[in-house]
Formats: sequence, C-alpha cells, structure tokens
Amino acid sequence: MSSPDFIAGRELRTQGARIAGVVSCVPSKQVDNDYFADRFDQSAIRDVVKMIGVNRRRWADAQMSAGDLCRKAGETLLTGLGWQPDSIDALIFVSQTPDYRLPGTAFVLQAELGLPISCLAFDINLGCSGYPQALWLGMNLIQSGAAKRVLLAVGDTISKMIDPNDRSTTLLFGDAGTMTALEASDSDAASHFIIGADGKGVRNLIVPSGGFKPYDVAADGRMGGKSPECLFMDGGEIFNFTLNAVPKLVARTLELAAHSKDTYDAFLFHQANLFMLKHLTRKAGLPAERVPTNIGDYGNTSCASIPLLMTTELKDRLKTGTLQLAMFGFGVGYSWASASLAVGPLKFVDTIET
Repeated sequence: MSSPDFIAGRELRTQGARIAGVVSCVPSKQVDNDYFADRFDQSAIRDVVKMIGVNRRRWADAQMSAGDLCRKAGETLLTGLGWQPDSIDALIFVSQTPDYRLPGTAFVLQAELGLPISCLAFDINLGCSGYPQALWLGMNLIQSGAAKRVLLAVGDTISKMIDPNDRSTTLLFGDAGTMTALEASDSDAASHFIIGADGKGVRNLIVPSGGFKPYDVAADGRMGGKSPECLFMDGGEIFNFTLNAVPKLVARTLELAAHSKDTYDAFLFHQANLFMLKHLTRKAGLPAERVPTNIGDYGNTSCASIPLLMTTELKDRLKTGTLQLAMFGFGVGYSWASASLAVGPLKFVDTIET
C-alpha cells in the first residue's frame, strides 16, 4: 500500500462546542505481572513486558461490563458538573464490547442515567480510534443545533475476549470506561479533526466468531490454534501500519490546525504499547516530555485510553487552565483519527474505581 493511503481521510472542523468535564472509571481489580507467573515462563513475561511496558492493568469481573463502567463515570460526572439528567440532548456509546448484541448499550445507559426520552441515543462500534471520532460527532451535533449537551460514553472490557494463553494480548489489555460531557460554547475557537479508514486491515485485528458471518479460521491459517471467540492480533502488521500512518497523521493534523509543535501542551496517543509510543514520538519529532503515558499502570484500554490519559496525567492542569491538546487514535479496522483542540479549564475531571 502506498503511504498516501494511510494519511488520507476527511479533514474536518467544528465550532461552538467545548469539553465541560471528563471522568474515567476503572475496575478495582488490579492484575500485576506476577499473576501470570504460573502460566508463562518468567523470561517470556519479561520479554513481552519490556516491549509493551505494562506493569499492571485493571480487569473487570464477570458481572461488570463496559456499560457499567461508563454508567458509573457518567453518574459521577453529572453530579460533579451539577447537570440534571433531563438537560442531556444526546448520548453516544463507543465500544467494541457492548453489554448485548442487541439492544444498543446507549439505550441501557439512557435509562440508567435517567436521561429524557427526547435524548438521542446510539452505539458506535469503534476501538482505538474511537475517542477523536466521538468528539467530532458530538461536537457536530452541537454545532448543527441538534443538541446543546452531549455525553460521550467511551469504554471497553477487552479482557473478556482475550485468550488467557496468548501472552501478546493477555499481558497487554486493560479495561476502562469513560464519560465526556460536551456543551455549547460561545467561543470562536475551532477544533480540527482528521478521520480515515482502510478496511484492508480488517483481518489483522479481529474476533472472528460471535457475529453473524462465518469466518474460515482454517483458510486464514494464522491463528495457530487460538480460539476464534478471542481477539486475534497480527502484531507485525499492526506495528507496520501504525509506524507508517501515525507520524504522517501527526504532521498533517498540526498543519491543518495551523499550530506548531511548540504551541501544544500535550500530545495524547492511544496507549497501544510503550515501545510503539516511544518510536512514534521520535519519528514524529515530538518532545517526549509532552507525550504522557499511563500504559504501565492501566495497559492498553482501547478506545478509553485517550480520555483516561486526560483524567490521570493531565487532571490537575485541566482543572485550572486551558491546554492545547492533540489526540491520535489508531488501530482496528484499520482506522485512524486525530483531534486538535483547546480543553479546559474543566469544572470536573477525575478517575474513579468501581
């Protein structure tokens, strides 16, 4: 594939909407690397951890869903903002691990949070690129006049679909749910986005079974006895895609927003793995001190990773000031999305456990 394919995408802008608050909710169950000592050789664990940089991760128990985590985050956020449930005009749930195959989890959250029947509610099946895409969609609802207040419920419980004997995935992923509140703003400041997709990468990050289309695992030949009910990841292909696509996405996003690297307070990358993040930082020519990470404590939390970065690494700064942020999500699909926008000061921002 030629490199232009990787950076193609819709170049978009919105105006008249802002982030009012963000809450992340993680399970209280912390899984350290010692947990895997009986399953994998210690040297194998060290080799994988050295690459991915995950020292511990949070896993949901059997009764806890991504919807539950987002609901808890939403309850806390609405209380913290002092927003009444009947003031919410739309709720968007972004996840690859919904509560049910049907109905959509957005309807579950609408009822549990006490949102009005006039509230728009729908699900989007997106993973690692999901947060910038959700921001663009929510802000557009506000810009169009369809809504004044929007909730973005973004989260995954990837631990529920990993093969416990596949060290490349079971050591990597963690669970988290987030809620972001958007509201109308009088500011003239624009937010800029790039959103793209290349479906040729579908089979490189996939759960083959569980849907309604048969998948010929034998014909694929790459799963090596792994269950088709679990997440399959071709790490080499994902790595190559990311290193080819994301530095160009970074450069084009900054150019589109007409900002230099020096004007950004932080560059927030989807927390894919630590080696990749360091390599992307160098290749994109970004100052490492402005590329925060939390993958060591939470693992790869899929679509929740960018808002989780905001509530862990930037919490205090977002409470008191305005930060110019660039966000970059990339992965399953293949898909990629970026956002350049000013955020803060936020009335409420926090990370909670449940």
